[in-house]
Amino acid sequence: MPELPEVETTCRGIRPHVENKSIREVIVRQPQLRWPISAEISRLLPGQRIKKVSRRGKYLLLNLAAGCVLIHLGMSGSLRIAKKSEEIKKHDHVDIILKNGDILRYHDPRRFGCMLWAGAQPLKHVLLEKLGPEPLSDDFNMNHLFTLSRKRSAAIKNFIMDSHIVVGVGNIYANEALFAAGIKPRRQAGKVSKASYIKLVASIKKILAEAIEQGGTTLRDFVGGDGKPGYFKQSLSVYGRGGENCLKCQTVLKEIRLGQRSTVYCPKCQS
Repeated sequence: MPELPEVETTCRGIRPHVENKSIREVIVRQPQLRWPISAEISRLLPGQRIKKVSRRGKYLLLNLAAGCVLIHLGMSGSLRIAKKSEEIKKHDHVDIILKNGDILRYHDPRRFGCMLWAGAQPLKHVLLEKLGPEPLSDDFNMNHLFTLSRKRSAAIKNFIMDSHIVVGVGNIYANEALFAAGIKPRRQAGKVSKASYIKLVASIKKILAEAIEQGGTTLRDFVGGDGKPGYFKQSLSVYGRGGENCLKCQTVLKEIRLGQRSTVYCPKCQS
C-alpha cells in the first residue's frame, strides 16, 4: 500500500496544479469506499477554492474556506491530475473538476481508501486526533521513542509501525530502518537501549527523507502525482530480498512474518 513517502510524493505532485484553483464540479462514480464518501464532497466543493494541499501521516488534506477534505489512498489508491481528454478507467471513482479544466482524479481498485469531510478543524477528526508525531519533525526523537517503549513487550518493528507512536513508518521503511540501525525486528521495544533508539530515529528520518526525495517506493498500483512511478525501490537493502545475500556482509537474509507482514533482516548485521 502507499506509505508516507508515496503520499508525500502525491501531495507535492498535485499541489502546484490545484492550490489556489477553484472547483467547478465534483463527479462521484462510486461512493462506496472504505466508508461512504461524505455527502459534503459533492455538495460543498463546487465553487470553493483549494487554499492548501497538505499531509498528516498517510492522509492527504484539501483545505478549503468551507472546511477540509480528508483523503486516504487505502491499499491501491492514487490521486493524480488528469485531462478532460483522458479516458475514464474502471476504478476512477471521483473527479474533482477545476474551473481551468484540469481534473483531480481519485482511482482505487480495491476501494479501501476514503474521501471524507473533516470540517473546519481536520486535526481533531477522529482519524487524525490521536496520531503520533510526524517522523521528520523535531517531536520525533530518541526521548519520545524511549519513553513510550518502556515495559513494552511488542516487537520493535510493530512498535515503530504503530501510528499512535509515530506516523507513516510502514512495512517497507520499518524493514529498511531497522536494518540500517542494526536492530533485529523481533527485539522487544522495551529492551532496546537509548543508544539503539538514537540510531533508529536517525535511520527512520534518513530513509524516509531519501524516499521522498526519490519519489517514493514503486508499488504495483502506485503512480506519482505526475503519473510517473517513484524510484526508491532500487535502493532497498532488505525488503523483498528474503533469501538473498546481505549487501553488507553477504549473509543470507531471513524472511519471517511479524504482525501478518513480511519481515526481512540480516541475522548477522542485526541483533
